[in-house]
Amino acid sequence: MTPPAPASPATAGLLRASLTLLAGGAAAQAMPLMLGPLLTRLYSPSEFGTFHVFAAVAANLAVVGCGRYEFALPLARSDGEAHALRRLALGILLIVTALCLPIGLIWAVQLDASWPLALPLAVASAGLLSLATLWATRQQRFKALAAGRMAQHTGTTLAQLLGGWLHWGVHGLIAGGVAAALTAVALLRLPLGQARSAELTAAPSWRDVARQHRHFPLLNTPHAFASALQDTLAFALIATTLGPAAAGFWGLAMRYLKAPATLIGGAVSQALYPKLAAAGEVPLGGAVSLEARQAVRRVMLILSALALPLVALLWALGAWLFEWFFGNAWHEAGLLAQALALYIGVHFVAAPLAVVTMAWNAQAWALRLALVGQVVFVGALALGAHWGGLIGAGWAVSLAMLAYFGYYFWALATWPITPTSTATKAAS
Repeated sequence: MTPPAPASPATAGLLRASLTLLAGGAAAQAMPLMLGPLLTRLYSPSEFGTFHVFAAVAANLAVVGCGRYEFALPLARSDGEAHALRRLALGILLIVTALCLPIGLIWAVQLDASWPLALPLAVASAGLLSLATLWATRQQRFKALAAGRMAQHTGTTLAQLLGGWLHWGVHGLIAGGVAAALTAVALLRLPLGQARSAELTAAPSWRDVARQHRHFPLLNTPHAFASALQDTLAFALIATTLGPAAAGFWGLAMRYLKAPATLIGGAVSQALYPKLAAAGEVPLGGAVSLEARQAVRRVMLILSALALPLVALLWALGAWLFEWFFGNAWHEAGLLAQALALYIGVHFVAAPLAVVTMAWNAQAWALRLALVGQVVFVGALALGAHWGGLIGAGWAVSLAMLAYFGYYFWALATWPITPTSTATKAAS
């Protein structure tokens, strides 16, 4: 019997990077998940619902805070180009943060509340964290990325616990997230000032890199904004039609159910993106190498095998687990978890694959498909909520998104490959 071929250096490197990030992510997620029951006993479902509406709006603005130029960092061909991209992203973030000042003020006046005034700080901290994460990803400082994730997730929960004990209400939930994000930025060592002269030798201007990577703001920004808008509309729709407490149930369920995707998906995508980018530049909307497509197929198969037990567990024990873990007040969140199980399963597989279309220069296709997905998601949520309340909304979203992501997986798995790759495959 022929022994199995050893893993290629690229595959082994991807595995090591993924495991490093996974270990850091697991540690980062463990404490927040364990301390979650304390939060649900310090904050009411209505306070959580209000916070989730604020967080969704802040995240919606933060994803476009740097113009998405930070995602071009792994593609930069020199340190000078990377520093030009960093300066460009920081400048855009400063403008977006300034624009958030009047938005937060108008929101605060309309609601007669003070917590919306934190919107600029929340957007700025999230934008800086995204830029710092991609900066460290470019440099493949995976241990720093793991430490940053630990500070972000664990720090958020610890700070929110402190806010709960001090009876800060919604303000405590918001302050915890901002403080943790800024701590993670510091750990990731994002340079905020001028680069050293040696690093700027023959560096392009920010105008040059803005033109060179313009497909990120032109194509990826609408994509990212639409994806974040899905959560914003979901929370706004639920809060206005079913009440803040229902938004709290939805937010808690999504936070815990998406934790595995955040943990494993984040680690895989941060390791996969540089590897796909290093495989060579792909023509706009063009074919990719056979090796690149096979790598994506392997990732999908592995993630699918991990997702199936998660869906089965939620169907069998979701309602009981939520009530036991979070308290009797959160029983409806457990029923919602059962209804959302299918959606969580396919999202678990899809989450790390967002970087694939970036590396394959297929962002225009991804944007068109994502816009369809946003309409499908929000439409299913609205119809389900109208017919069956919060639980009906969960089942409607699961069924609709199962069909949507099924097409997405099939498209990536059958993506056209280059003629050279086709010939190589035939020869083998």
